[in-house]
Amino acid sequence: MKIRSSQFVRASYKPSDEPQDAGPDIVFLGRSNVGKSSLINRLLDTKGLARTSSQPGRTQSINYYRINHAFFFVDLPGYGYAKVPESVRRAWGPMVEGFLEQRRERIAVALLVVDARRDPTELDRVMKEWLEVREIPYLVAATKTDTLSGNGRARAERALLKAYGSTRLAERPLLTSAKTGRGVREIWKCVDSELENAGVRTRGI
Repeated sequence: MKIRSSQFVRASYKPSDEPQDAGPDIVFLGRSNVGKSSLINRLLDTKGLARTSSQPGRTQSINYYRINHAFFFVDLPGYGYAKVPESVRRAWGPMVEGFLEQRRERIAVALLVVDARRDPTELDRVMKEWLEVREIPYLVAATKTDTLSGNGRARAERALLKAYGSTRLAERPLLTSAKTGRGVREIWKCVDSELENAGVRTRGI
């Protein structure tokens, strides 16, 4: 996939705010401060398009990015950060679950983004179950592997495989790093395939 254009379209808080342009969604889900925005920027080979923050829980909207005028990257609000207001925590579930229900037919693939250094939480398991119940193709992308040693990465990979298992798109969770680019090619290989299935031409451009 050659990225010819990428732009932030809008942040939405309710279905009426969602863009209706043609094309499928590539959805990013994960805990607060797991590195979704950094991974998006790395996949698009750009800096600062998806805003990163050292303050977990900052992203509380659904953010849409239009790629190649053909499909969307959709960054869903991070979950599981205790210091956000209680009202925000209560709103997270209905917002995300509502998105998965209402745009189900538009979702080509979801990336469940997890931290390779951390054990999965109950919310990670819930998110995995939500995707599987709705039969949404997904990848597990484990971030921040550049902070681990070789042995640490091997241990993390074993733990991730035990926690998440294989999926239709990959035999094991993918080890990634927004800093080094590890795993980016593997992610795009899976994403390209699902976009082709959704009718978006990705090869030869």
